[in-house]
Amino acid sequence: MAAEFPVLKNDLLLRAARGEETERAPVWVMRQAGRYLPEFREVRAQHGFFEVCRTPELATEVTLQPIRRYSGLLDAAIIFSDILVVPQAMGMDVEMNPGPFFPRPLDTPADIAKLRATVNVDAELGYVFEAITMTRQRLAGEVPLIGFCGAPWTLFSYMVEGGGSRTYQKAKSWLFKYPEESKALLTRIADVCVDFLVGQVKAGAQFLQVFDSWAGELTPHHFREFALPSLTHIATSVRSKLQAQGIQVVPMTLFPKGTNTQLAHIAEHAGYDVIGIDWCIEPSEARGLVGDSVALQGNMDPNVLYGGREAIEREVKRMCESFKGRKGPKGWIANLGHGITPGVDPEDLRWFFECVHKYSAR
Repeated sequence: MAAEFPVLKNDLLLRAARGEETERAPVWVMRQAGRYLPEFREVRAQHGFFEVCRTPELATEVTLQPIRRYSGLLDAAIIFSDILVVPQAMGMDVEMNPGPFFPRPLDTPADIAKLRATVNVDAELGYVFEAITMTRQRLAGEVPLIGFCGAPWTLFSYMVEGGGSRTYQKAKSWLFKYPEESKALLTRIADVCVDFLVGQVKAGAQFLQVFDSWAGELTPHHFREFALPSLTHIATSVRSKLQAQGIQVVPMTLFPKGTNTQLAHIAEHAGYDVIGIDWCIEPSEARGLVGDSVALQGNMDPNVLYGGREAIEREVKRMCESFKGRKGPKGWIANLGHGITPGVDPEDLRWFFECVHKYSAR
């Protein structure tokens, strides 16, 4: 039986994701539960990163920290987890020291045999589902809860490279040397992502985001050949599985960082309700490319948060004006163009939220 949750008091995010006109733009930021918060650093001083991810009580606590600090200013919570829990569920070891490190990456297609033949997401990732249900209860309906996963290409890159990369030499070599094996692995990752996202909705997530952080590392041709099919597969399959189980379909966002020249094609073919954009395109230009087919999310450069209150206000005003155009904030979710970075003063982020409230109002 599905859990009973408190009534949602603030549905601004969900209305904007559906493309509806809103009285102002809803706002949240990627990585909003993270190292810039002193209360988060206190938790991390006592617990390892993946320990926090795997302990529902701790994951719930850090998810709620920004909601408590910025109560009345934030329009969403996002569950504290990591995109690399999917490779872990597939049987790979992942360490955080300090960045992600895979001791045994996939060097050749023969290494795919090391992965689990099937992945039981309830068994492998049930701790995320428990954290989502616990967080949803403790939010008491204040704001919606966002669930997420990494996109197959981004996860593929980590699994093959063994960590972050500047050149993506190994991951791209796979695409060129082993195109069919690469596509098969991308589909296999996507299938786990589908079950993971469906499980998150069943646990209480009200909105989903797929992070394709390395999408812009591919040429437009190779993005369409390798990355986009698995992204479309996720959007289509999550909806169909939820419908088949009689569960309400939730809005879905794709954040394909660095693909600004392909926004029109992504909006038409990927199948998401919302497209997140980075700071390297003007919002008005992005809207012109995608038309009214999808809502948009973004897109202030995170480094503006280091520029002082005057700069933050100026840039938020400019961003809002570009998103709003002549029609008001229709189908727009305010956010940064990538995740907030650790050195940001939490009070400067508060000012960002306050400025969004002020300048996005209709």
